Amino acid sequence: MAQTLPPWQEAPARVESRRSVAWGPNGLHKPSTTRLAALCGVGGLAVLVLALPGGPDGPARISLVVFILAVALWAGTRIDDTYVALGAALALVATGVVGSEALFSTLGSETIWLLVAAFVLSAGVSATGLTGRFAALLMTRATSVRQLAHLVTVSLLVTAFAVPSTSGRAALTLPIFTALAGVIAERRRVVKAFSVLFPTVILLTAVATLIGAGAHLVTNEVLAATTGDQISFARWLLLGIPLAALSAHTATELVLALFTTATDRSEPLRISAADLAAGVSTPLAGPLTRSETRALVILGAVALGWCTAGLHGAHPALIALAGALVITSPRVGTTTMSAGLRTVPWSLLVFMAATAALSAALAASGAAQWLAGGMFGAVATAPVWAVVLTVVSISVAAHLLIQSRTARSSVLVPLVIPVALAAGLNPVALAFASTAAAGFCHTLTSSAKPVAMFADVAGIPTYDSADLLRLSARLAPMTVLLVVVCALWLWPHLGLPLS
Repeated sequence: MAQTLPPWQEAPARVESRRSVAWGPNGLHKPSTTRLAALCGVGGLAVLVLALPGGPDGPARISLVVFILAVALWAGTRIDDTYVALGAALALVATGVVGSEALFSTLGSETIWLLVAAFVLSAGVSATGLTGRFAALLMTRATSVRQLAHLVTVSLLVTAFAVPSTSGRAALTLPIFTALAGVIAERRRVVKAFSVLFPTVILLTAVATLIGAGAHLVTNEVLAATTGDQISFARWLLLGIPLAALSAHTATELVLALFTTATDRSEPLRISAADLAAGVSTPLAGPLTRSETRALVILGAVALGWCTAGLHGAHPALIALAGALVITSPRVGTTTMSAGLRTVPWSLLVFMAATAALSAALAASGAAQWLAGGMFGAVATAPVWAVVLTVVSISVAAHLLIQSRTARSSVLVPLVIPVALAAGLNPVALAFASTAAAGFCHTLTSSAKPVAMFADVAGIPTYDSADLLRLSARLAPMTVLLVVVCALWLWPHLGLPLS
């Protein structure tokens, strides 16, 4: 009997179908002129670093060349990100820059186990339909398009605490959008606005929680390897939720202003749970089922354990594993362990392990300090606001070259940390700001899986590339401004000082 993959594991194929791909006569991918030029330029830089008399010596030089070539392949080709990262890690082992144990130990790190357990937990919650019920509960209270948009934003923000993947959240909420589009089908502008709103909010609210994106775990791994400090689950919530809520609701107003008229927003609206249930397989109304209640209790207990880790000392990965065991247990659970493990993105875990080894090599060899000094040396002596603005702006723009959110953090964070140290700033604060800003990836359908998924919904008018450009032209500077404001004024009051 054929097995059906979870929607978020099928998503990459859908993403690829939306890209502008050119193919050569032998069937291999043919990069665009811009990407080919970038690839040649970065390759030339690697050769220059290798031959430069004043460059870093020994392991640092090798680490730097491997890093630059990996970035070139991520940015200039369609070669799988995990393949490139694993090849880079093996090259470092083969050249003796890092030992094989350094690579293998990253595969068994607490971060990897945390993500595995989080996906199993997510599978157990998703199997009950709890997230769809919560969304419907909020959406049926709306009496206008604006109110509905902000209630959708709230429901999407909440899903960040239950599903550790933006593509997973997109796959889970796509049926809700489809049902909603059917209810308001005669309001075509409003349908388009909500097709833009769903992926926009999903991407912006991932910063709310440590498990919201693999990039967050990569940032923590790099921070631990280079500074010995990490951001705990509770601390990430405290820092991330204000930015997630503020940016998501601001983006909601922006989407409404760009894609709807004043008349669209003022016309009365009424949606019932029965209307939404037409396209959803799980109940959206009535009392909670026993499985939904159990899933809610288990998820709440795990979240409470994460937030109180400072009191009991248990590692978040152990708490997540305990929750995964309970939610897959024969009598109490809502799914099976084998079904939960099938939802784990193993390619992402290998990618994270390989990039962790690469980041550790850059830091330990001194290559990261040398490269950061060359690229940001002038910035390090600038005023604090200028350093933060530069790092955040580069992080926001990085998605145009490196499409993988995790890859962007793997590239940026090892460079941001030495810049922070050179400028006398807190490396944790600057790394967190960079990671938060790198969550902006709305410019192209290929920039993020959620954007691609909602751009191609059968029978529903959604957005095109021109719509995304209109949105990004305003959303990008807004994201930069919000992250800079949080880094300079809000986060220091919440316990993350810049200096």
